[in-house]
Amino acid sequence: MDTSAREQNFNPLSISTIGEDLTIAGNVTSKGELRLNGQVQGDVRCVALVLGENAQLKGSVVAEDVMVRGRLIGSVRALRVMLQSQAHVEADVFHKSLSIEQGTHFDGESRPSEDPLSASPEVPTLEPQLQNRRLDAVNRRGSVKGFMRSLPESCSA
Repeated sequence: MDTSAREQNFNPLSISTIGEDLTIAGNVTSKGELRLNGQVQGDVRCVALVLGENAQLKGSVVAEDVMVRGRLIGSVRALRVMLQSQAHVEADVFHKSLSIEQGTHFDGESRPSEDPLSASPEVPTLEPQLQNRRLDAVNRRGSVKGFMRSLPESCSA
């Protein structure tokens, strides 16, 4: 294979940067890597996202790789997610792989998924009878505070 044929087959990701002095109100889409050091209020779609230490993002993220050092409020759908120690994340994270460093503030749900980039979330549905029984139990007890977990009838004594 000659050099020009190899160059055509190898297409490195382009890198776009949103600087610290830039605020975007709206959605951002990139066909490459996005390095966000400023602020975005909107959804982000890219191949890879690196959210810098002073960056703020309010919205949803869809990317293959996401590394968060700054503040993210919203949701994340990614194959690989890394939350670094200085990150502040308030989001539901749909992922194939997730790593969280010590010191990270994470408030949300981690949802492992074989296909986290799909449009519809993998939300388990309760059978209608089971759901009605749980609602009846809550209604009989009045308002419930704190954590409540129902066990399947076959497991209860």
